[in-house]
Amino acid sequence: MYNNLYKFENIDNKINLLNLDYQKMCNFFLSIGEKKFCADQVMNWIYREYCDDFDKMTNISKILRKKLKNICIIKAPHFIEEHLSIDGTIKWKVAINNNLIETVYIPEKNRSTLCVSTQIGCILECKFCSTGQIKFKGNLKVSEIVGQIWNAIKRIRFNQSKKKRPITNIVFMGMGEPLLNLKNVVNSLKIILNNFGFNISKNKVTISTAGIVPALNKLSNMIDVNLAVSLHAPNDLIRNQIMSINKKYNIQNLLRSVNRYLSVSKANRGGVTIEYVMLDHINDEIIHAEELALLLRKIPSKINLIPWNIFPNSIYKSSHPKRIEKFASILTKKGFFTIIRKNRGTDINAACGQLIGKIV
Repeated sequence: MYNNLYKFENIDNKINLLNLDYQKMCNFFLSIGEKKFCADQVMNWIYREYCDDFDKMTNISKILRKKLKNICIIKAPHFIEEHLSIDGTIKWKVAINNNLIETVYIPEKNRSTLCVSTQIGCILECKFCSTGQIKFKGNLKVSEIVGQIWNAIKRIRFNQSKKKRPITNIVFMGMGEPLLNLKNVVNSLKIILNNFGFNISKNKVTISTAGIVPALNKLSNMIDVNLAVSLHAPNDLIRNQIMSINKKYNIQNLLRSVNRYLSVSKANRGGVTIEYVMLDHINDEIIHAEELALLLRKIPSKINLIPWNIFPNSIYKSSHPKRIEKFASILTKKGFFTIIRKNRGTDINAACGQLIGKIV
């Protein structure tokens, strides 16, 4: 019966339980003739004990353990390389079939953030982002998204020698455009937020988008987490040059969609986060700051100014720190909460816009 409900995905022809949110897990156990509470037990083993061995799930009957071993697996993608920055940031290269994605752990004074990927490459080809310069290979499955979190938490929690701060925040800001993998991202978010999953508050989870308007409109009816928008320009002329997605969904269309999302969201009480990469003499003039303030005047927002991070063969340069400070001061005087983001992990190419993975 269960093989009509769930798609098999691997060479062993077994169901990867990391693909199932709580409701699907309950339905799965009912479909194989077991009680619903078995879902609670198994998810506790997976997301509290970080156990992927059915034999170690001692509060489950031996008969059920044997059944699960025959038809299921708990399989996260492998972390095959680890790179440690001088500032404490960790970047993991993660194997997905014959490709690699990257996941980044960023420790701070009062929290630690995990930046996860949602696609292999990115189809949007934003000019200032290294991920957009590599060939798009496809969407990640739910198990490949939550598996990044599962493996990262497991490594941080159980590696006492490193004494790293536990992961408190999740951001969908790694490789790929999350809203172009909407179904799998939302199903992953259900696991992240659920009490039997990672049990992380929606106020500590952020999904970032370059502006896929139809998907953003759908998202507001599907789940509620923090929203970040990769705007990066104060007008369509500049945005068209650096982000081709703007030719399909221009700034006004995007901001209308953002307002719709904010109108129903409880996670975004402080407003949407506007991400703005600072590109030397392209979008960093005083007039651009004034234009940005005018553009966002009716949208509750926090503005993150991001010094651009270098990658090979790019034509861009980062704005001078004094230009960034001047830009920020104008926005602050206009009443916007504005932060100049401190780049982390640049020495291991783990900073914003530097994630590329590679072909194995």
